[in-house]
Amino acid sequence: MMVSTQSRVNGGLSQQLQNGYLAAAVSFGSGLVILIVLVACVPRGRRGLVKLRREVAAGAYPVWGLLGGTCGAFFVLTQGLVATVLGVALFTVGIVAGQVSGGLVIDRVGLGPGGRIAPTTTRLIGTGLAIVAVAVSVSDRILGGDGGSVWLIVIPVVAGIGMAWQSAVNGLVRVAAQSAITATFVNFLVGTVVLAIAAAVSIAVQGWPTGWPSEPWFYIGGLAGVVFIALATILVRTAGVLLLSMSNVAGQLVGSVVFEVWVPLADGVTIPLLSGVGLALVAVVIAALPARPSAAGATDRA
Repeated sequence: MMVSTQSRVNGGLSQQLQNGYLAAAVSFGSGLVILIVLVACVPRGRRGLVKLRREVAAGAYPVWGLLGGTCGAFFVLTQGLVATVLGVALFTVGIVAGQVSGGLVIDRVGLGPGGRIAPTTTRLIGTGLAIVAVAVSVSDRILGGDGGSVWLIVIPVVAGIGMAWQSAVNGLVRVAAQSAITATFVNFLVGTVVLAIAAAVSIAVQGWPTGWPSEPWFYIGGLAGVVFIALATILVRTAGVLLLSMSNVAGQLVGSVVFEVWVPLADGVTIPLLSGVGLALVAVVIAALPARPSAAGATDRA
């Protein structure tokens, strides 16, 4: 539910500043400040940085494995640029479809720290239902002739795939550094650099915002992101990328509907949207059902 909170906060900050790039940089940057303090105060975090640097220098850990924050940066950026148009709930349904389909592929390839996990029938059905949920959620916009904004749903789907990859890579960093704080710090450091460059270009073109919101809740996006990334980094090794994505999106869906009811960013709650959210939740439950491992699945895990 932290992710839907972050989506609402960053979407609102983007509306206030009229600059989604700057809003994303503020969110990621505030998270980085929190992590700098944590790393400085926690010896395990500092030791993790030293160990990770040695692993990379020795060639034991690939440099590309440090880039999970780029996908996090893209996700936070889409919160400011797209969630304001689609609304938090519809935006989240797109994220769901991307996360579950991306998690399925990443588990099968074996990119995550848990190794290769063969897709089960329930996971395949759940993934298919999540994709159908997207179509149901946008059906009223298509039938109503608002097809222009419907195609924006592709962006959160891509962002959701990136989130699944981010969870897997951050899990690998945690294993290499033996520290969840270190892995989360690296994620936010990379993401902040990417977003700071994007924000600088945007400010050069648009100029500095004329005013900043005074309400403190507009600035808690970074804190929500820190909590989410840290928990995902810890849990991905035992849960697997797909199952972690399933549990993540369940919270996102519930939280996003609450926000669309009380503090909507776009059109609020509609019957097709509620139907799509409900279908996505069913997809989560089905994909998370335990299944008897096949001989092939046991071989993959081994």
